[in-house]
Amino acid sequence: MPHSLVLNLLPQSPIPPQYLTGRHLHALFLTLVSSVDTTLGDRLHDSTADKAFTLSPLQISNTNSPVLKSGKGGSKLQYSHQQPIPAGTPCWWRISLLDDTLFGKLTQLWLNLNPNRPWHLGPADLYITSIQGTPQSIQPWANASTYAQLYEEANERNSSINLSFSTPTAFRQGQYDTTLPTRESVFNSLLSRWNKYSGIEFTQIAIESIFPSFVNIHTEILADSRSKFIGIIGEVNYKILGEIEPIQIKQLNALANFALYAGIGRKTTMGMGMTRRLYSP
Repeated sequence: MPHSLVLNLLPQSPIPPQYLTGRHLHALFLTLVSSVDTTLGDRLHDSTADKAFTLSPLQISNTNSPVLKSGKGGSKLQYSHQQPIPAGTPCWWRISLLDDTLFGKLTQLWLNLNPNRPWHLGPADLYITSIQGTPQSIQPWANASTYAQLYEEANERNSSINLSFSTPTAFRQGQYDTTLPTRESVFNSLLSRWNKYSGIEFTQIAIESIFPSFVNIHTEILADSRSKFIGIIGEVNYKILGEIEPIQIKQLNALANFALYAGIGRKTTMGMGMTRRLYSP
């Protein structure tokens, strides 16, 4: 069962920008895991395989944001920080978990959350003030659903899929990265994670029936002391065209809805590839 959890955080001291990278947030997540299960934390740290979680960059809370109010337009999240986040600034951080095993292991962390226990991000102490795990009117990144529900609720007639790439997204192609969100790159990324974790395998999806009909994207460069990552930000609308069975349309819609939890493309455990489906009002 996938979960998309939003942790509300309050820093007690300024967080320097060099500690707001995906690498440091990844380390903070492993610290959270190790606090309740050291063995699991070590295994996630050592694993090179596709991991059953994704992370967001740290976001400064802003309830007036058009993203949180309407979900349309302005859907880019903050993925890099040039200035420190001041002490006392409310922040949020999204963690998605793709299987029940990982969620179950972390249940004790959520249930026994101590708002007075500091967690460390570089030199800064952070308090986790609350966790949101269900849909919120001003927080579209919090949700939970079983895989069966994702599939059952997927529309078998909706031929329009609008995806918002909210943090830089790129795809591996051979030995190199590509930023172009082709139908193969996007939907095969989702299919791979769906088949690995859902228990509802799609043996073959109708890739050849998907056509980008609206594209509003641009590339962004994310650089730290170790590497440079180039990915796309923006929206793409994919149309399902031609003679296609309703069950195939249903599968594609299930994958699109799954994007909220799974992310798309590379480095999703470092804050990249955060994607969600947008619906017209």
